[in-house]
Amino acid sequence: MDWAAARATTAIAAVTAIVSLILIAGAMVPEAAVAAGFIPLRFEGAALPPDFGIAVPTVLTPLTATLVHGGLAHIAFNLIMLVYCGAQTERAIGARGIAVLYVVGAYAAAIAQYFPDPGSPMPMIGASGAISAIVGAYALLYGRRRAAKGVAGLSAEATHVLWLAAGWIGIQLLIGYAGMGMGAIAVAAHIGGFIAGLVFAKPLLLWRYRNA
Repeated sequence: MDWAAARATTAIAAVTAIVSLILIAGAMVPEAAVAAGFIPLRFEGAALPPDFGIAVPTVLTPLTATLVHGGLAHIAFNLIMLVYCGAQTERAIGARGIAVLYVVGAYAAAIAQYFPDPGSPMPMIGASGAISAIVGAYALLYGRRRAAKGVAGLSAEATHVLWLAAGWIGIQLLIGYAGMGMGAIAVAAHIGGFIAGLVFAKPLLLWRYRNA
């Protein structure tokens, strides 16, 4: 991989790895999950206990949640997906584009996780939602178009996008089903992030080359 051409992806991966590993090594993940994780109930006005300590402002938690991971396997899988798909996507949309996509993906994932259960007190942690946006953009920009023509009055491109979204949603639902009883998986967040990647990939590509 050309690290110089993927400087934003490299920076995001490095910061995520450093913060996550410090929290894991210091056994601080439970406290960090509450302080910096995305908790839908906090957006409903609920406050953390007054004696809890310092907590991240609620509006920033969709982003800070990406820096907290539950264990080595969690952070390793996310970094592999981030580095591979991020580096290739950054080649197309540039460093600024990948940074914007990552932030948008983090918030889109949080929104998708919020609506099914706004009263949930469970923290959502991990960069999976934000990375899902990059995976969605990567799939759209580099995936082989399998729809030769549109269906139901849709264009071939729109049909291709729908197939990608349906495939990713199906995978996440299967992961969520298989993971029941083995730890919570933020399936809705993954789906929301992926859809954000599909939506913003082409606009960010055009934005990068707007003066070309």
